Amino acid sequence: MPSCSEERLGEVLRNLDLATVMFDREGRITFCNAYLLELTGWRLEQILGRDAFEVFLRFERGDSQTRLATQLAATGDKWLQESEIFTRSGERRLVRWNNLRLRSETGQVTGVASVGEDITDRRQAEARVAYLNRVYAVLSGINSLIVRVRDRAELFRDACRIATTQGGFPLAMMGTVDRHTMKIVPVALEGEDPGVVAGIKTILSLSNGSVNTMVEEVMRTKMPAIANDSQNDLRVAFREKHAELGCGSMVVLPVIVENEVMGVLALYAREKQFFHEEEMRLLTELAGDIGFAIDHIDTRERFDYLAYYDALTGLANRNLFLDRLAQHMRSASTSGQQLGLFLIDLERFKNINDTLGQPAGDALLQQVADWLRQTVGNADLLTRSSADHFAVMLPNVTHEEEVGRQVEKTLDEFIAHAFHLNGQEFRIAAKIGIALFPHDGTDAGTLFKHAEVALKKAKVGGDRYLFYAQRMTETVAGRLTLENQLRRALDREEFVLHYQPKVNVATGELAGAEALIRWNDPATGIVPPARFIPILEETGLIYEVGRWALHRAIADYLRWLRAGLAAVRIAVNVSPWQLRHRDFVADIKLAVGIDPAAAAGLELEITESMVMQDFKRNIASLHAIRGLGVCIAIDDFGTGFSSLSYLAKLPVDTLKIDRSFIVDMEGGREGSALVATIISLAHALNLKVVAEGVETAEQLQLLNSLHCDEFQGYLYGKPVPIEVFGAKYLTERVATPQTLVAD
Repeated sequence: MPSCSEERLGEVLRNLDLATVMFDREGRITFCNAYLLELTGWRLEQILGRDAFEVFLRFERGDSQTRLATQLAATGDKWLQESEIFTRSGERRLVRWNNLRLRSETGQVTGVASVGEDITDRRQAEARVAYLNRVYAVLSGINSLIVRVRDRAELFRDACRIATTQGGFPLAMMGTVDRHTMKIVPVALEGEDPGVVAGIKTILSLSNGSVNTMVEEVMRTKMPAIANDSQNDLRVAFREKHAELGCGSMVVLPVIVENEVMGVLALYAREKQFFHEEEMRLLTELAGDIGFAIDHIDTRERFDYLAYYDALTGLANRNLFLDRLAQHMRSASTSGQQLGLFLIDLERFKNINDTLGQPAGDALLQQVADWLRQTVGNADLLTRSSADHFAVMLPNVTHEEEVGRQVEKTLDEFIAHAFHLNGQEFRIAAKIGIALFPHDGTDAGTLFKHAEVALKKAKVGGDRYLFYAQRMTETVAGRLTLENQLRRALDREEFVLHYQPKVNVATGELAGAEALIRWNDPATGIVPPARFIPILEETGLIYEVGRWALHRAIADYLRWLRAGLAAVRIAVNVSPWQLRHRDFVADIKLAVGIDPAAAAGLELEITESMVMQDFKRNIASLHAIRGLGVCIAIDDFGTGFSSLSYLAKLPVDTLKIDRSFIVDMEGGREGSALVATIISLAHALNLKVVAEGVETAEQLQLLNSLHCDEFQGYLYGKPVPIEVFGAKYLTERVATPQTLVAD
């Protein structure tokens, strides 16, 4: 018979949206929830009392007993594992189990309770994403290559190299068509295994390329040929050799120039069934880009090189620049990024040219071109587009503000630079017009024309620079102004911390405080966090501001201690910038090292999604921080990854339930059940639970009944300055839950 504690645990697990099973010391199933039954196709009466290992893992009785004995004898009452289970129909499902050894009131082992997450679909999706990412990596790498490549041999060689090094294909081959023999002549072959490369060379040398091969099919149809089981596909020549080389799939892509197949790109994958619709769409685009690049190289070789360059400055002329701009736009479109284009007009150039003469004017243009080369660092992104106009490309733009910042920086440095003409020093001002791809034009000519329109408006209106879209000028200018104000705010110590109390649900005693950053702008007063926190995140200023908040919170805690107040632990939010920074742990160590009592007064709040970005590295950092005596809390729990297996690995002390779950509690049983489940699971992992955003007495009553440890929210107190917090909360008795409910 199950014990009372097992029955209570069964009640907690019964409606959990995870697979749960309990079995006794003999491996006999004593409990199985509806989720697992639905997943596996069994009915409870069919498996209750049967060997769990025999039902779900298909072990023989003796093997299952050995496995069970090994697990029960292992050190520790909790362990994690991943295993495939069989459904009743024989389907395999991959489950990540969180296991808990069950004990009687006298401490004797009575069985095991397991909570499992079905990760089959996720793993399959991850595999598909991994496959696609390999193809995306090749497409992105080759698109970047064709922007700069000027030689066929380099294009072929580097395309194959990118396919193997960035795409993970064990072998890639580029071949051109010999029109006399109609055979493919390999011109580039790259592979990670020299034996595989040698084997494919042997295949190519033996093949007569005449009939019924994939290459012949590609040349005839001008369409890709796919063999997703290359060892058994009759179109694949020398299939036995492919089997020896471990090639499971292959694709031959036509490289078309002027509507003729001039060559092929062959990619080999170890996996069978690798090339599907999504991969083929990307790879077909890739082959088209290579054909475009070859055509571009051929065209460039047919014309006089000087026709594409400005004889005076050596920069690309407008035609070549537009060609390069089009290629960069294709690359930006593939990667989902933006591209910036800005045109520079030299002010007073005509006066200098007329007064000092054309040689001086030419010298100024040459010096400006040299300055731009050094500033931009890549002459391929520059052009002298007309007499006194220069254009600059900014590829791979993520935010419009990047363009605004770069333009302002360029203008400031340009004006500060001294140009020397006829023994005299000149400072030259400039105006700039900006256009953004894809918003302001989807082809190079249109984008350039719109940058010219923006430049004309800037010259007429007297602005230093203008975007083609007026709203963009206003938006970027406003955000850049706010960014500059925030930089000054950090220097002038305008940031302050407000503290919100955290209260023990059961006793009503003050349990802690959360530090929240506020900006006290001298001109407008306290600025709402929603206005400036996103800017701090985008610009990276959040790292410095977050570090300041850390030191400020510790200083305030120590000040309370020295004043004889009942100081409580202060929770400080950690931004992704801080957690990713290589000096983050060192910063924490420095901050708490100022006083032996400092670590006891600090708690760091991080979100689930932040930890999952680089799980292994972040886990190591959090272990190091806990080793300093600092507590760690998971903030906004339930809105991120929410995986039990990962949660069990996190070196944390506290879970903070997101406000949205607290609000949903009053909406019905489902909301309360979800919060109850989170609290039960957290307590099972020896974690403290804090409810955020508690605003009503009803919410507090429910949390009290669910044995939540602490709460914070407007029901008890809003964030307040340190002086108010100390006077109101550290010197007065905190109200009990009953008092709060009565109020």
